[in-house]
Order: sequence, then C-alpha cells, then structure tokens
Amino acid sequence: MEGSKKSTLRIGVLGAAKITPMALMTPVRRMNDVEVVAVAARSEDRAAKFARRHRIPNICASYEELVQHEDIDAIYNPLPNSHHAYWSIEAMRAGKHVLCEKPIASNSDEASKMQEIAEAHNRILMEAFHWRYHPLAVRAIELIRSNVIGKIKHIDAKFCVPIPFINNIRYSFELAGGGLMDTGCYTVSMLRHLAGVEPEVTHASAKTVRGNIDRFMEADLVYPNGATAGLRCSIWAWPLLSVHLEVRGETGRMNIMNPVAPHILYHHLKIRSPQGQKTERFWGQSTYQCQLNAFKDAIARNEPPITDGRDGILNMKVIDAIYRKAGMKPRAGLFQ
Repeated sequence: MEGSKKSTLRIGVLGAAKITPMALMTPVRRMNDVEVVAVAARSEDRAAKFARRHRIPNICASYEELVQHEDIDAIYNPLPNSHHAYWSIEAMRAGKHVLCEKPIASNSDEASKMQEIAEAHNRILMEAFHWRYHPLAVRAIELIRSNVIGKIKHIDAKFCVPIPFINNIRYSFELAGGGLMDTGCYTVSMLRHLAGVEPEVTHASAKTVRGNIDRFMEADLVYPNGATAGLRCSIWAWPLLSVHLEVRGETGRMNIMNPVAPHILYHHLKIRSPQGQKTERFWGQSTYQCQLNAFKDAIARNEPPITDGRDGILNMKVIDAIYRKAGMKPRAGLFQ
C-alpha cells in the first residue's frame, strides 16, 4: 500500500500471540479498509488453528514466507521481545510497513538498527503503544501543555500486574523478558510523553527471579528543567495491581486511573487546579482501535506516527539506563 494507491491495507501477522485478537483482529473487524490476510507461526499446525479461529484466509509456512508475501502491505509483529528487531527489519527490507509490539526492541542499539532500515526503505515503523493514541492520553497531554496545573514538578507512573512465573516468556532473559520490558516500558513511555522532554535516570532498584529477570523495578528520574519523576512496575510483586499516573504541577494536580486500557476497566482523569476540581471519563473506541487507525493513516499519508522508530529509540535508551542503574544488563536480542 503506497500512499493511497490501494483502498485496503492488507496485514500479515507474525505468530499466534495471545494479544493479537484484542490488539488487531477485533479492531480490524470494525474497519472496511483494513484486513488481515495471512498468518505464520512456529508451526503450520499452530498457524492453521489460529487462522481458522480468526477467519484469516492464508497460512504461511514460515515467518520468512510471510514477510516476503507479495499480497501483504504491512506486518504486525507480536513475537517475543527478542524477535522484534530481527523480523521487523526483515519485513521492512521486503517492503512492508511494521506495527511492532512494545517494547520495540531488546535494547536501544536494536531500535536504532530498526529505524535505520525504516528510513532506508521509506517504511512506516510504529511501536504499538496503544495508550498514546486514545482520547484519554490526548486530553491529559493537552491539559499539561495548556498549563492548567502549572509547570510540572513531579510525575509518578505505576503499572503493576500479577503474572505467574510458570512457562511465561516474560521470565526468559533469552527472550528479552523482565518487568521493565513488559509493564515498565509503558511507564517509561508515559513519563516521556507527558513531560515532552527526555529524562535522565538517577536511581533504580529491582527485585529479581532467576538471577537476571526483574519481577519488580522502581526508578527515579530527573528532567532537564529540574522536575522529577518516579516509576514503579512489576509482573509479580506488591501491590499486585496498580495502574496509575499522577502529575503534580506548581498550581495543581492531575490523577489518571488506568491510562493503559481505559476501554476495558474503570478509568478517570481528575484535575485539581485554581479553577476547581473536575473528573473526566472517555468512552468510545478502544485504545487498540485508535492505534490501528493511526497506523493506517500514517501509511496513507507517508508520515511517521507519534510512536515511530525514533521515539522507540528514546524509550529504549531510558529502559537500558534503568537496567544499568539497577546493576543489571540491558536485554539482548537475536542480533547479540
């Protein structure tokens, strides 16, 4: 799909990940100009079962066959983190646009390679930070930029969920797992996008399992203007569940409950300012629907989306820095 030459965006799916039905298949069914036309998985049998369940017309025998498929315009990559860079690069070299699940890569070096290929082949590379495209996020950033609560003094971001250890790829270093790579990459993205500037990591500490997997991570950060930030993320720690943002300004405060998936669970945006207090809620499309719309529009206009490859590099640089401050190694991928 070059510009608007083709009326329908044809997407191929790498793998049969559990996130794919919610993140891609459901939004596609609500659109008449996007379709999922093929899938490849670790085995043809696995791909066939996934295709039958979700009514995908074509099965590819391998990831390589999928990215080379002539009737596909774009690739959705929800493979394990360690496979994000390699297969996204292969897809872009084959002329495909890429919607890559977060985190965009195993580390910032891989993210840089991805962006280099995207630019060389004039492909759209988008990191799937669906939260950023929802009206809740748009509104929060608008309020901050409009100085409703005054100059930012401190931001706290928390994303903690309980994910069992057994047979879960998040607990594999070889697959670039860890709490910071999973829930934590959201908190990093939020701290960066809300402030609109890049932070420096001043402190980090982790609780680990299996020696090199962080099940819990907390970090302190500082922005160039002296404002500070803190993040807490986990996939197995106390509190078991916390999805919350707080922004403290010179003249007010903003609290956001569930900025990640407001369409699924309870959410609110509360503002306390010199003008008083108010609470806002946002109904309508899911974050994933907003994300897919943005991906389609970026391809049609040949314009980078908000969470493009360059933004992905910056996000991974902060993640790498947090790992190092916590005395841990940044994750490795297929290139290492």
